[in-house]
Amino acid sequence: MKSKVALFLVISLVLVWTAGLDQAQASQAGDYIVVLKDSVASPQQVAIEMSGKHGLEVSESYSHALKGFSAKVPANKLAAIKSDARVKFVSEDREISADAQTLPTGINRTDAELNLTNKGTGIGVAIIDTGIDLSHPDLAAHVISGKNCVRGGKKSANDDNGHGSHVAGTIGAIDNTIGVVGEAPAVTLVAVKVLDARGSGTWSSVICGIDWVTANAAAYNIKVANMSLGGGGSSDNNCGNTNSDALHQAICRSTAAGVAYVVAAGNESDNASNHVPAAYDDTVITVSALADSDGLPGGLGAATSYGADDTFASFSNFGPVVDIAAPGVSIYSTYKSGGYATLSGTSMATPHVAGGAALYIKSHPAASWTEVRDGLKALAEPLGAGHTDPSGKHPEPVLKANAL
Repeated sequence: MKSKVALFLVISLVLVWTAGLDQAQASQAGDYIVVLKDSVASPQQVAIEMSGKHGLEVSESYSHALKGFSAKVPANKLAAIKSDARVKFVSEDREISADAQTLPTGINRTDAELNLTNKGTGIGVAIIDTGIDLSHPDLAAHVISGKNCVRGGKKSANDDNGHGSHVAGTIGAIDNTIGVVGEAPAVTLVAVKVLDARGSGTWSSVICGIDWVTANAAAYNIKVANMSLGGGGSSDNNCGNTNSDALHQAICRSTAAGVAYVVAAGNESDNASNHVPAAYDDTVITVSALADSDGLPGGLGAATSYGADDTFASFSNFGPVVDIAAPGVSIYSTYKSGGYATLSGTSMATPHVAGGAALYIKSHPAASWTEVRDGLKALAEPLGAGHTDPSGKHPEPVLKANAL
């Protein structure tokens, strides 16, 4: 039940109680996210009370993206928790992992380098991931260490995996004389660490990150959040209210607070509707991956390990919830410990679009998330105008950033 997303972002206080669970109950306990009604004044106080009454092990509390807390709940106490008058619903804490695959073309293929005036200055982009290399020479001048949500982790949101630093570089690596340059090289990169050194964590740690972003969006002018991660699940297209999905509800609340969420479609060669947060069509911008080997349209480059040049990557998820594509094969970007690496995956495609979203918002400061999505799609490269789709599964256009 517990996921592999382990950077625990707590917006107020990490709560850990062991309230007398006997070993028999503990062995049957499961990991859950308890979502409280909006009328609850103090989620922390409710967590303390329920911990004492029902023998819960509370991990963290949430008070901004939603009201509630995550906890290990004994099986014989779950019904009582659900029936509590203060509880809206209870979600199972489920597995999620970084959508990296292995091994760049992207900035050239999306023509971001041709955008000579708009660099995204002043726009905050939260990278909800494994953290960011806070001292990387290609990132450090524009990075803020926002929050570390990993249980037992250090206070800093520094990256000990590399995935988040790679994502950050594609979004906003500085336009200087070294390394690489990002889609929006003047944005503020906000590190929100929700995945551990293995690239693993839980829904509860991701919600912890979303909660912190929601609470601090105004302070850091966070307008975009990148989530290059995912797990199994589906959408009720009702912000999780119908199927008791805490992650969905948290993202909806954060979007309503003015943050546009850009998420990876996933790498399973499957319908993205079977994976979350990609499936949340009512509140996120979902990104698939294009295979591009030469940084140019037209399909004239060499074939890649995941398909012909300028076709959709064989690993990329697809389907009606996917909004837009970007390069995601052999993407060269920043990495942990001041390094650089070449990686592939929808994780690598997503930050191209997150950077594009920051550029669009810089030019259209009052845009809603749906206006950002539709604006990016309207300016993107349509099927047949530089790329093809032999699979017949990808009608979505490919990001172009030169006019943003």
